[in-house]
Amino acid sequence: MIKPQLTHVGIYVDDLAKMRRFFTEVFGLTVTDAGGPPDFHLDMVFMSANPGEHHQVVLVAGRPDAATANVAQQISFLVNSLDEVREMRDRIVAEGLTVLRVVTHGNAWSFYFTDPEGNTLEIYTHTPWYVPQPMGVPFDLDLSNDEIMAQTEALCQSKEGFISAKERRTTMVKMIDG
Repeated sequence: MIKPQLTHVGIYVDDLAKMRRFFTEVFGLTVTDAGGPPDFHLDMVFMSANPGEHHQVVLVAGRPDAATANVAQQISFLVNSLDEVREMRDRIVAEGLTVLRVVTHGNAWSFYFTDPEGNTLEIYTHTPWYVPQPMGVPFDLDLSNDEIMAQTEALCQSKEGFISAKERRTTMVKMIDG
């Protein structure tokens, strides 16, 4: 069976310049292309952090005035470590944006916030554990990494279905590849 991989998301925006600045300066994405074909009559900005992907985020000018809700429930970005989650949280706060919640999902440490146009974004990193989802328990991102690790591991071990992330990957390979 063919298994398509999610590689990018397109977002309609009201203020293309503001959102371009946000994703390039705060997230560190690189603009890979910009403009729009004449037959589309849309301005677009393509951005990526992965040299193997032309774009991971595309911003499209012209969010409909009648839009009463965001199309995407959330857009999630993986970072390499708990320190990077913390650094991104600090960048978001410095931008004057509001952190909605900081939670561990057992398999990840995350924080959620809204971008300058109200889209919900998540920054997360993986933990070494897995527990059945959904799970979202608040934690204090200002604790030391060792304290967060210890608290999260104890929490995960108390949940039915707790296994290591490595064991879960093995299970996922079997689930996905058959």
